Amino acid sequence: MVIRDVSAAAMYDVLHDGQYRKKWDPTMGDSFDIARLSANADVGYYSWLCPKTIKNRDVVTLRSWQVTDDEYIIVNFSVKHPKYPPTRDLVRAISILTGYYIKSTGPNSCLFIYLSQADPKGSLPKWLVNKASQVLAPRVMKCVHKAGQNYPEWKQHNSPDLKPWLYPEQNTLPMMDPAELSLQRADSLENVDESSKLDVADSEDSS
Repeated sequence: MVIRDVSAAAMYDVLHDGQYRKKWDPTMGDSFDIARLSANADVGYYSWLCPKTIKNRDVVTLRSWQVTDDEYIIVNFSVKHPKYPPTRDLVRAISILTGYYIKSTGPNSCLFIYLSQADPKGSLPKWLVNKASQVLAPRVMKCVHKAGQNYPEWKQHNSPDLKPWLYPEQNTLPMMDPAELSLQRADSLENVDESSKLDVADSEDSS
Protein backbone atom coordinates (compact mmCIF):
# COMPACT_ATOMS: atom_id res chain seq x y z
CA MET A 1 0.00 0.00 0.00
CA VAL A 2 1.27 3.46 -0.91
CA ILE A 3 0.79 5.96 1.91
CA ARG A 4 1.03 9.61 0.92
CA ASP A 5 0.29 11.38 4.19
CA VAL A 6 2.27 9.57 6.91
CA SER A 7 6.02 9.11 7.27
CA ALA A 8 7.64 5.69 7.41
CA ALA A 9 8.98 6.50 10.88
CA ALA A 10 5.49 7.26 12.21
CA MET A 11 4.02 4.05 10.76
CA TYR A 12 6.85 2.08 12.35
CA ASP A 13 6.23 3.71 15.73
CA VAL A 14 2.51 2.90 15.51
CA LEU A 15 3.26 -0.80 15.10
CA HIS A 16 5.50 -0.81 18.18
CA ASP A 17 3.64 1.47 20.56
CA GLY A 18 1.57 -0.80 22.79
CA GLN A 19 -0.07 2.08 24.64
CA TYR A 20 -1.31 3.62 21.42
CA ARG A 21 -2.61 0.32 20.12
CA LYS A 22 -5.27 0.40 22.81
CA LYS A 23 -6.61 3.52 21.09
CA TRP A 24 -6.84 2.26 17.52
CA ASP A 25 -7.19 -1.55 17.55
CA PRO A 26 -10.89 -2.37 18.13
CA THR A 27 -10.32 -6.14 18.04
CA MET A 28 -7.62 -6.22 20.72
CA GLY A 29 -8.53 -8.13 23.86
CA ASP A 30 -5.22 -7.96 25.72
CA SER A 31 -1.65 -7.20 24.68
CA PHE A 32 1.62 -6.93 26.55
CA ASP A 33 5.35 -7.50 26.16
CA ILE A 34 6.72 -10.34 28.28
CA ALA A 35 10.51 -10.12 28.06
CA ARG A 36 13.48 -8.94 26.03
CA LEU A 37 15.64 -11.37 24.10
CA SER A 38 18.06 -8.79 22.70
CA ALA A 39 18.18 -5.11 21.77
CA ASN A 40 15.91 -5.77 18.79
CA ALA A 41 13.87 -8.81 19.80
CA ASP A 42 11.25 -9.59 22.41
CA VAL A 43 8.47 -12.03 23.22
CA GLY A 44 4.92 -10.87 23.75
CA TYR A 45 1.28 -11.84 24.19
CA TYR A 46 -1.72 -10.72 22.15
CA SER A 47 -5.37 -11.76 22.21
CA TRP A 48 -8.16 -10.55 19.98
CA LEU A 49 -11.92 -10.54 19.88
CA CYS A 50 -13.67 -12.65 17.26
CA PRO A 51 -17.28 -12.54 16.02
CA LYS A 52 -19.73 -14.10 18.47
CA THR A 53 -19.95 -17.25 16.35
CA ILE A 54 -16.39 -18.30 17.20
CA LYS A 55 -14.11 -18.25 20.23
CA ASN A 56 -11.61 -15.46 20.79
CA ARG A 57 -7.97 -16.16 19.88
CA ASP A 58 -4.56 -15.47 21.36
CA VAL A 59 -0.91 -15.87 20.40
CA VAL A 60 2.51 -15.75 22.03
CA THR A 61 5.10 -14.54 19.56
CA LEU A 62 8.78 -13.81 19.20
CA ARG A 63 9.17 -10.46 17.46
CA SER A 64 12.28 -8.94 15.95
CA TRP A 65 12.88 -5.71 14.09
CA GLN A 66 15.49 -3.86 12.07
CA VAL A 67 15.87 -0.25 10.94
CA THR A 68 18.10 1.12 8.17
CA ASP A 69 18.30 4.61 6.71
CA ASP A 70 14.97 4.36 4.90
CA GLU A 71 13.59 0.89 5.65
CA TYR A 72 11.80 -0.58 8.67
CA ILE A 73 11.11 -4.29 9.16
CA ILE A 74 9.15 -6.13 11.86
CA VAL A 75 8.56 -9.90 11.83
CA ASN A 76 7.10 -12.35 14.33
CA PHE A 77 6.30 -16.04 14.70
CA SER A 78 4.65 -18.15 17.38
CA VAL A 79 6.62 -19.63 20.26
CA LYS A 80 5.89 -21.62 23.41
CA HIS A 81 6.50 -19.76 26.66
CA PRO A 82 6.55 -21.85 29.86
CA LYS A 83 4.54 -19.25 31.80
CA TYR A 84 1.92 -18.56 29.11
CA PRO A 85 0.40 -21.87 27.98
CA PRO A 86 -2.94 -22.08 26.14
CA THR A 87 -6.03 -21.55 28.32
CA ARG A 88 -9.56 -22.95 28.15
CA ASP A 89 -11.13 -19.56 27.50
CA LEU A 90 -9.23 -18.83 24.27
CA VAL A 91 -8.07 -20.72 21.22
CA ARG A 92 -4.29 -20.52 20.82
CA ALA A 93 -3.68 -19.49 17.21
CA ILE A 94 -0.40 -19.74 15.31
CA SER A 95 1.56 -17.00 13.59
CA ILE A 96 3.60 -18.99 11.10
CA LEU A 97 5.14 -15.76 9.85
CA THR A 98 3.78 -12.24 10.14
CA GLY A 99 5.66 -9.16 9.08
CA TYR A 100 5.66 -5.52 8.08
CA TYR A 101 7.97 -3.82 5.61
CA ILE A 102 7.97 -0.03 5.46
CA LYS A 103 10.08 1.98 3.04
CA SER A 104 10.31 5.75 3.11
CA THR A 105 9.43 7.43 -0.19
CA GLY A 106 9.53 11.00 1.10
CA PRO A 107 9.38 13.09 4.28
CA ASN A 108 5.68 12.30 4.70
CA SER A 109 5.07 9.23 2.55
CA CYS A 110 6.00 5.56 2.45
CA LEU A 111 5.42 2.12 1.00
CA PHE A 112 3.70 -0.14 3.54
CA ILE A 113 3.58 -3.92 3.08
CA TYR A 114 1.85 -6.37 5.43
CA LEU A 115 2.31 -10.14 5.22
CA SER A 116 0.68 -12.75 7.43
CA GLN A 117 0.63 -16.52 7.26
CA ALA A 118 -1.35 -17.79 10.22
CA ASP A 119 -3.41 -20.73 11.43
CA PRO A 120 -6.43 -19.73 13.55
CA LYS A 121 -6.70 -23.31 14.87
CA GLY A 122 -10.01 -24.39 16.35
CA SER A 123 -12.40 -26.23 14.05
CA LEU A 124 -13.42 -23.49 11.65
CA PRO A 125 -14.62 -24.42 8.15
CA LYS A 126 -12.00 -23.78 5.47
CA TRP A 127 -14.34 -21.48 3.56
CA LEU A 128 -14.70 -19.28 6.65
CA VAL A 129 -10.94 -19.10 7.19
CA ASN A 130 -10.36 -18.22 3.53
CA LYS A 131 -13.07 -15.56 3.58
CA ALA A 132 -11.68 -14.02 6.76
CA SER A 133 -8.20 -13.93 5.24
CA GLN A 134 -9.48 -12.00 2.21
CA VAL A 135 -11.18 -9.43 4.42
CA LEU A 136 -8.69 -9.15 7.27
CA ALA A 137 -5.55 -7.95 5.48
CA PRO A 138 -7.14 -4.90 3.77
CA ARG A 139 -8.92 -4.03 7.02
CA VAL A 140 -5.65 -4.17 8.95
CA MET A 141 -3.93 -1.94 6.40
CA LYS A 142 -6.71 0.65 6.50
CA CYS A 143 -6.85 0.64 10.30
CA VAL A 144 -3.08 1.02 10.73
CA HIS A 145 -2.98 3.81 8.13
CA LYS A 146 -5.61 5.78 10.01
CA ALA A 147 -3.72 5.18 13.25
CA GLY A 148 -0.59 6.57 11.61
CA GLN A 149 -2.40 9.76 10.66
CA ASN A 150 -3.35 10.41 14.28
CA TYR A 151 -0.19 9.15 15.97
CA PRO A 152 2.09 12.24 15.93
CA GLU A 153 -0.46 14.39 17.77
CA TRP A 154 -1.29 11.63 20.26
CA LYS A 155 2.37 10.94 20.99
CA GLN A 156 3.07 14.60 21.76
CA HIS A 157 0.85 14.25 24.83
CA ASN A 158 1.84 10.70 25.81
CA SER A 159 5.50 10.24 26.76
CA PRO A 160 6.82 11.77 23.52
CA ASP A 161 10.44 10.80 24.23
CA LEU A 162 9.71 7.20 25.24
CA LYS A 163 10.42 4.86 22.31
CA PRO A 164 12.23 1.76 23.58
CA TRP A 165 11.97 0.13 20.15
CA LEU A 166 14.34 2.84 18.92
CA TYR A 167 16.29 3.40 22.14
CA PRO A 168 17.03 0.04 23.83
CA GLU A 169 18.34 1.77 26.96
CA GLN A 170 14.73 2.81 27.69
CA ASN A 171 13.51 -0.79 27.74
CA THR A 172 12.69 -1.98 31.25
CA LEU A 173 11.49 -5.48 30.36
CA PRO A 174 13.33 -8.37 32.03
CA MET A 175 15.86 -10.24 29.92
CA MET A 176 15.02 -13.81 28.92
CA ASP A 177 17.20 -16.60 27.58
CA PRO A 178 15.90 -17.57 24.10
CA ALA A 179 16.67 -21.19 25.02
CA GLU A 180 13.62 -21.09 27.31
CA LEU A 181 11.41 -20.70 24.25
CA SER A 182 10.52 -23.26 21.61
CA LEU A 183 8.77 -23.03 18.28
CA GLN A 184 4.99 -23.37 18.57
CA ARG A 185 3.84 -25.82 15.91
CA ALA A 186 0.22 -25.93 14.84
CA ASP A 187 -0.05 -29.72 15.04
CA SER A 188 0.90 -29.67 18.73
CA LEU A 189 -2.23 -27.71 19.69
CA GLU A 190 -5.64 -29.19 20.29
CA ASN A 191 -8.33 -28.37 17.74
CA VAL A 192 -11.07 -26.86 19.88
CA ASP A 193 -14.58 -27.83 18.79
CA GLU A 194 -16.51 -24.67 17.92
CA SER A 195 -19.39 -26.33 16.10
CA SER A 196 -21.86 -25.58 18.91
CA LYS A 197 -21.22 -21.85 18.64
CA LEU A 198 -21.60 -21.98 14.86
CA ASP A 199 -24.84 -23.97 15.19
CA VAL A 200 -26.26 -21.43 17.64
CA ALA A 201 -25.40 -18.59 15.29
CA ASP A 202 -27.06 -20.36 12.37
CA SER A 203 -30.21 -20.87 14.46
CA GLU A 204 -30.33 -17.20 15.41
CA ASP A 205 -29.85 -16.11 11.80
CA SER A 206 -32.68 -18.35 10.56
CA SER A 207 -35.17 -17.29 13.26
